[in-house]
Amino acid sequence: MALISAQDLALLARGEHPRPQELLGAHAGRLGRKHGVRFAVWAPNASRVSVVGSFNGWDGEADPLVKDEASGVWQGFATAARVGDLYKFEIHDRAGQLLPLKADPFARAAELRPATASIVVPALPVLKTRPRLSPERAMANARQSPVAIYEVHAASWRRGTGAFPSWDELAEQLPAYAAGLGFTHIELMPISEHPFDGSWGYQTLGLFAPSARFGPPEGFARFVEACHAQGLGLLLDWVPAHFPMDPHGLAQFDGTALFEYADPREGFHRDWNTAIYNFGRYEVRQFLAGNALYWMERCGVDGLRVDAVASMLYRDYSRPAGEWLPNVDGGRENLEAISLFKRINELLGQEAPGAITVAEESTSFPGVSAPTYAGGLGFHYKWNMGWMNDCLRYMQEDPIHRRWHHDKLTFGLVYAFSENFVLPISHDEVVHGKGSMLGKMPGDAWQKFANLRAFYGFMWGHPGKKLLFMGQEFAQASEWNHDAELPWHLLADAQGHHAGMQRLVRDLNLLYRREPALHRLDCEARGFEWLQAEDREHSVLAWARHDESEEGERRTVLVVCNFTPVPRPGYRLPLPPALATGGTWRELLNTDSAHYGGSNLGNLDAGLQAEADGSLVLTLPPLSVLFLGQEKS
Repeated sequence: MALISAQDLALLARGEHPRPQELLGAHAGRLGRKHGVRFAVWAPNASRVSVVGSFNGWDGEADPLVKDEASGVWQGFATAARVGDLYKFEIHDRAGQLLPLKADPFARAAELRPATASIVVPALPVLKTRPRLSPERAMANARQSPVAIYEVHAASWRRGTGAFPSWDELAEQLPAYAAGLGFTHIELMPISEHPFDGSWGYQTLGLFAPSARFGPPEGFARFVEACHAQGLGLLLDWVPAHFPMDPHGLAQFDGTALFEYADPREGFHRDWNTAIYNFGRYEVRQFLAGNALYWMERCGVDGLRVDAVASMLYRDYSRPAGEWLPNVDGGRENLEAISLFKRINELLGQEAPGAITVAEESTSFPGVSAPTYAGGLGFHYKWNMGWMNDCLRYMQEDPIHRRWHHDKLTFGLVYAFSENFVLPISHDEVVHGKGSMLGKMPGDAWQKFANLRAFYGFMWGHPGKKLLFMGQEFAQASEWNHDAELPWHLLADAQGHHAGMQRLVRDLNLLYRREPALHRLDCEARGFEWLQAEDREHSVLAWARHDESEEGERRTVLVVCNFTPVPRPGYRLPLPPALATGGTWRELLNTDSAHYGGSNLGNLDAGLQAEADGSLVLTLPPLSVLFLGQEKS
C-alpha cells in the first residue's frame, strides 16, 4: 500500500475518479514494512487535520495528516491503527478553530447509535476484473420481464434475538419468504448508517456503511448472497436528496459549506430540516456517483431506488416565492441535479451493466426513464405516484359513489406508457395517520377484504411493474409501526381472511410471472387494449393484455373488474373480432375465490365462448377481478 498517488489526487481534484472510496477513508494494509492504516479525507478549507481514535487515545497530536493543496485531500499512515479500531477526524477550520470531531464520509462501518465513531474495516481488495450481473439477473431487471418488488423495513419485518434482527437472521427467513410469495425482488428501505431510528434510514450520514443495527458489514454480504440464492434481485433505497446536520456528520465539514450548498435557499430542506448536497460541486458529484457504484459493484446489489428525486429536480421544491434561487437561465429546474442524475446513470450503465435505478419522482418531469442519449435522465423505471394517488382515492369511496369517480381508474392509461412505470403501494401509504391498506377500504369486514382483493387484482392486471410494502400482502389491519415487528399473528385468524389475502398475492405474482401477456409489454401501448372503459353505472372495467411471441402469435389475457358489491350474472363484455373467435376462455384467477376468502361466485371451470354478436357473457362476482385466458381450438 502507498499513499495516494499524484495522478489519483489530480483525478479527485477534478471530480473525475469513478471510485473515490478506493482512495479516501480508512484502508488497512502495509506501507513499506510497517502495518497500519492509511487515512485520507477531503477538507480543503481546514488549517489542520488529524486522525484520532482508540489506537492513539483520541490524541490529535499523535497522527496528523498532510495536505495536498491542489486536491484539498489530507492523508497519512497510522502505524498503531488496526482493523476494528474506532476513529474520527479532528479538524480545525481555516481560522484554527477546533470543530466537532467528524465521522469519516467514506467509512464502511460505524458504531451503533447513539455512538458515532467510524470503524476501520479490512481494505477493499484490488479488483483485476470488475464484477458484472449474471445474464439471468440482468434479464430479471429488464422492462420485458416480470418485476414484482417486496419493499421491506429491515428493522421491523421480524424482530431478532436482539433489539434489531441481524443480517444472518434476516437472511435465514426473508429471502425464502419473499420468493415463496412469488416476488422477483426485495427492496430494502435505506440500510446505510443513520443516527435516528425514526427517520427509517432516510436521514443517512454513512452512505458507504451498512447500519450497525444489523451487525457487521460482512453480514450484509451474506444477506445479498441469500437473496440471490433464492432467485431474488436486491434493490436498495438510496438517498442523495438530503442529509441531517448532526455535528459529527457532513454539514460544515471543514468549517465551510463543503458538501452542501452555502445559501439556505439552495441548501436547506424545509420539509425535513436537513441540508442538501451541492450537486454542482465536482467533488460532491464524485462522492455520490462513487457511492452509487459501490453498492452495485462491491456489494453485489441489483439496483437502487432513488429517494425524493422530485425534490432534487426543482429549486422551488416546497419553497414559497422569494425563498429559492433560479438557475442560470432563470428557471426553476435544478440543472446541476439533472446533470448529476445523467452522470450517475451513465456511469452505472458502463460499469454495472444490467443493474437498474428506479426514481421516486412525483411530478410530470419528462423523460425520467428515457435514456440519456434521447434526452432523458437515464433511470430504468419511475414510480407512478399519480396512479397510486388516484387509485387509492377511488378505492376509499363507498361503492355506491364510485360511478362518479370512474375516471380516477381510467386516467392512468392516458399516460401509462410515457415512462417505464412501477406501480407502488409503499410504506408512505400506511404511515402518518393514513392507516393500513385494509383500513382504507370502505364497508363491513367482508367488504373491506373483498375491496382490497379487487384492488390488488386491478393492480396486477394493470400495465406496470409492481411494488407492495411488507404487511400488505396479508392485509395488516393496523398502520405500520417501525418500532414493532409485523403482526404475523393475523395469519392465524379464525376466518382465514388474512391468510387468504396472502395466498392471493402469491397467486397474482405467479400468474403475472407465468403469463407473458401480463408483463412482457408492460411499458408499451401495443400490449394494452380497452374492452370496457365507460361502464360507470356498474363500476365495471375490462381490458386485454397482449403479448406477441417471436413467431408472431398473439397471446392475450383478459382482465375484468367489478368494483361494486353487486354480483352481475349475464354481463356482456364486447370483444374485438380477433378475440371473439378461435378458442374457449377460462378463468385463470378470480379474486372472489373461496381460496382467498371470497364468496366463490364466478365462472368456475366453465369454458366460455363468444356469442354471435362477439360478446363474452360472464358472471361478475361482487368486488372482484377476473383474469381470463384463451384455449386455442
